[in-house]
Amino acid sequence: MFLCVSPNPAIDKRLTVPALVRGQVNRVHAVQGFPGGKSAHVAMVLGTLGGSPRWIGPCGGVSGRELLAGLSALGIQATACTTHQPTRTNLEIVEDDGTVTEILEPGSTPSLAEWHEFDSTCRSLFAEGSENASVIFSGSLPAGAAPRLYADLVTKAREFGCKTFLDTSGEPLRLALAEKPYFVKPNREEAAQLLGKPVSALSDGVGALRQLLSLGAESAALSLGSEGLLFCAGAGCTNALRSRGATRASFDSRLRRFGTGRICLRHRVSICTSRNATTGSSLRSGKLHSGFSGCRQTREYSRLSATNLRAHARLSRLQMGPWND
Repeated sequence: MFLCVSPNPAIDKRLTVPALVRGQVNRVHAVQGFPGGKSAHVAMVLGTLGGSPRWIGPCGGVSGRELLAGLSALGIQATACTTHQPTRTNLEIVEDDGTVTEILEPGSTPSLAEWHEFDSTCRSLFAEGSENASVIFSGSLPAGAAPRLYADLVTKAREFGCKTFLDTSGEPLRLALAEKPYFVKPNREEAAQLLGKPVSALSDGVGALRQLLSLGAESAALSLGSEGLLFCAGAGCTNALRSRGATRASFDSRLRRFGTGRICLRHRVSICTSRNATTGSSLRSGKLHSGFSGCRQTREYSRLSATNLRAHARLSRLQMGPWND
């Protein structure tokens, strides 16, 4: 069971314009809306790779109904906790020359009663999945949310024996690390902010991984942009593994690789970094292109199998629509 927890979901609205001109009226060629928020993206990747993910998050207003309809159309089972405030809308403005400008709403704060409903529903799903559940917490928290939200949810999920995967930043990441999540994945900038020192050289990255493990994570990956990714498990971190050849896509999909490791191994899926290989529309329709011309394959390592054996999946970056927190 894969459970994707989304405290701050969104509708991603893509606007296509000839050229964005500040201070002027800009005519839009096309408008597309997609389920948004990192956890929704995780669920979409899981579904594309043959999984049956479940998604949970607070939803409200017309935008919340649009989000749920979009997930349903993709075959993703969604559990919504109704909120009085509408679900946020993020804008991705795409110009004809390929320039992309993103405008991200912070997200409205659910009421105390709405947070209680969200927490209770999460606990029920954790109990349902128990040891068979991989729970993925991903993305930012809405404005006004308690920084301990992820930490408390990780604790509750672990009480039921769930494996917990975490992709967030700042104070929520720091607090959640103390609750010993199974896997965390900050990027270079997020790790530097958390640890209070730059992560420039490869040796800095290895040191950052060791610190993440010493702070409580059972395993950790550190994405380094075009330099690839580092991964390590266990307090000693004696064997930090590195992937090479990664490229920057529209959002960081690496957590999805580790969260979907077992699915990818079972189906022997290869996903390439080429923007021509996969498109937002093909992914959202639940399809992957089979023509991988121009791809650079990378090998990713993880310890995600039920028997805790080291496995590797031939995975790379997946391009899928607008990136957002």
